[in-house]
Amino acid sequence: MIGWMDRILRRYTPDPFVFAIALTFLVLVMGVSVTSHTLKEMVIFWGEGFWKLSTFTLQMVMVLVGGYSVATAPLFRKLLASLASLFRTPGQAILATTLVSLTASWLNWGFGLVIGALFCREIYRVIPRANYRLLVASAYSGFLVWHGGLSGSIPLGIATPGNFAEKLIGRTLPVSETLFSSLNLVAVGSFFVLLPLINYWMGTQSKSDHRSLAKLDEFESSDANLGPSQTPAEKIESSKALAWSVGCLGLGYFIIEIARGSFKLDLDRVNFIFFFLALALHGSLRGFISAMTHGAKKAAPILIQFPFYSGMMSMMTASGLAIWISQLFVSVSSPATFPLYTFYSAGLVNLFIPSGGGQWAVQGPVILPAAQALGADLGKASMAVAWGDAWTNLLQPFWALPLLGVAGLHLRDIMGYCVSILVMSGIVLSLVFYFA
Repeated sequence: MIGWMDRILRRYTPDPFVFAIALTFLVLVMGVSVTSHTLKEMVIFWGEGFWKLSTFTLQMVMVLVGGYSVATAPLFRKLLASLASLFRTPGQAILATTLVSLTASWLNWGFGLVIGALFCREIYRVIPRANYRLLVASAYSGFLVWHGGLSGSIPLGIATPGNFAEKLIGRTLPVSETLFSSLNLVAVGSFFVLLPLINYWMGTQSKSDHRSLAKLDEFESSDANLGPSQTPAEKIESSKALAWSVGCLGLGYFIIEIARGSFKLDLDRVNFIFFFLALALHGSLRGFISAMTHGAKKAAPILIQFPFYSGMMSMMTASGLAIWISQLFVSVSSPATFPLYTFYSAGLVNLFIPSGGGQWAVQGPVILPAAQALGADLGKASMAVAWGDAWTNLLQPFWALPLLGVAGLHLRDIMGYCVSILVMSGIVLSLVFYFA
């Protein structure tokens, strides 16, 4: 079945930009159909929100470009290759890639997106008999646990004094009731065990897809290809002392932040790390510029699609459509089924608002009062939104774009595997939210 699904979706999965356009028109039609807003108003909502994700778009471009630049640095490739050399078989490659991605994503979602892609590239060099498409899908599958991890925006947000949820429920929710609750620990622990096994099993059910290493190298720049420095200007650009001195400047900033207790591994700092790490690893401004230039060529899908998702999110929130969807699930819930139906509603809303923080801003004011009225557990309800947001990322190409850019694949190359993981993980999470 896995092989059949992979073949079908590879044939019929269009470019992710088609997804963005299709979802935009779907939201437009739904907004006019189920809310009191006119077509003109929906178009205004869309246009006014089109550029609201500009800052985030740049951040995601830097995730891709910075990660790519680190991936092409000779020293970093040697380090990852040393780690990858510990494994010998395609099955071990899948298990290792999944566990590396799970761990990195649990620590920080931005870190996980890049590290998983970098590792699967290098482990494929060591084990070229592995199915590269499945390796990349395995790397992306680890992203499933991000909202149950240390950078989860919903559990961290509701634990912060002054957040909007505090006014709704009269208190903050400490991470002991969310991130470190028995429910979340069971969910995260289950995926650390099951996801590697699921991906390993898919490897036994599908034919290996051997990609040419030469083709994989098409996506890379090599410092060696730059040639020797001839002119005084080229010698300055190739100066290791200059590159490392700038790298030390970045390192110095981190040391100062840690010393004064203000260091926090958010997306800007993840990008900061990859930016200066790439500069230091390439060892010259010339090599760094070459790598960043090649990486920037992969950023077009993000630049094209993210504004459409921004406009879509604006329509969902301004029209009240996201609230309507949430209330629809709430209306058929009981205290026992409320977390489960909240999880499903969050998974659906995430297809149109693929941002954890943005989704919580819409669903939180609906879910929390409803949970209180029903006597449902507030921490469980909050994590139901968090996990629903993370779950359907396997179907939503929004977050896959940076990883695919680093890996050098198209969405259709991994969609069959991602849909399989979506179904299997959905069953696991449904059981967790119904019985835990």
